[in-house]
Amino acid sequence: MRITSAQPDDVAKLLAFREEAAGWLTRMGSDQWRRPYPADRLLATIRCGTVFMVLDGDATVATITLTPDAEEGLWTERELGEPSMFVNKLTVARTHAGRNLGGRLLDWAGDRAYRAGAQWLRLDAWTTNDALQRYYLQQGFEHVRTVREGGAVNGGPRVSGWLAQRRTAPTEHGFEDLTPTPAILPTQ
Repeated sequence: MRITSAQPDDVAKLLAFREEAAGWLTRMGSDQWRRPYPADRLLATIRCGTVFMVLDGDATVATITLTPDAEEGLWTERELGEPSMFVNKLTVARTHAGRNLGGRLLDWAGDRAYRAGAQWLRLDAWTTNDALQRYYLQQGFEHVRTVREGGAVNGGPRVSGWLAQRRTAPTEHGFEDLTPTPAILPTQ
């Protein structure tokens, strides 16, 4: 399997991929990702070079967004002063579930973040998705805190405020990495 950078013409494929994941989450009893993701926001992150896809042959089997930009209102000023990269939208196709593809992708993200000079790989997970939170703990992340207020709409409840982090490190993830060398993070 190989990892590539997503391209603008991948938007429809990635939106369909997310819809499949949202349907699965709903069947599992989660309220995560019930609202469709805006195509323009996805296109903007693709153009920033922060969206990556795992390909198995010609099939897209996983995706992850890895960015140096934190979502506003989640991390403290001190934490934001530490070199970090942030994982978003990690999704694995149901056809490839149960093969540790997500764990390997998190290892790849930690390796890439390390090569960019980050000390921390951080994420925010859906506040009500206990199974997802347990998954990240099993992948070596430590729960930092849960932010429940200050959502994007009217400062209401935050739906994705379970914060976790783990140290970055070089890793053997087993992917053929076809992505550009990561840019070095600016020093704080």
